[in-house]
Amino acid sequence: MGKIKNLIAGFTGAIALNMLHEAIRKQGDNVPYIHLLGEDALNKGLMAVGEPITNENTLYEATLATDVVSNALYYSLIGTGKSKYIWPKALGLGLSAGIGAIKLPEATGVDHAPVARNAQVKALTIGYYVFGALVTALTLKMLK
Repeated sequence: MGKIKNLIAGFTGAIALNMLHEAIRKQGDNVPYIHLLGEDALNKGLMAVGEPITNENTLYEATLATDVVSNALYYSLIGTGKSKYIWPKALGLGLSAGIGAIKLPEATGVDHAPVARNAQVKALTIGYYVFGALVTALTLKMLK
């Protein structure tokens, strides 16, 4: 049952991250556009196998689904090991995910501007991932 609880909590954190992003991205220009980062990464991978997604809505939906699944799996790691370390793990994994979202795209040929065009956008990007991780930790605490 522990793995199931970890996955449920990870899914909750991933949904919270995406809900936060969706709510804020429509509020202004000086915010992260994580969906654009994901769309570019997904389509670059699909182009490598000759199957890019050309329909904008389909690309958005596929990116959202992939993002939720990958973040849920990643956040589920917070529940592994001793429960007394849930909060430090959440903070560490959230920070790692946020920093990775800023640093890894450029190294892999993905446009990092949607999440790293200035200091405010970088800070918010990191904050989003930390938020998702903290929601995961809180969910784990409530489930245990």
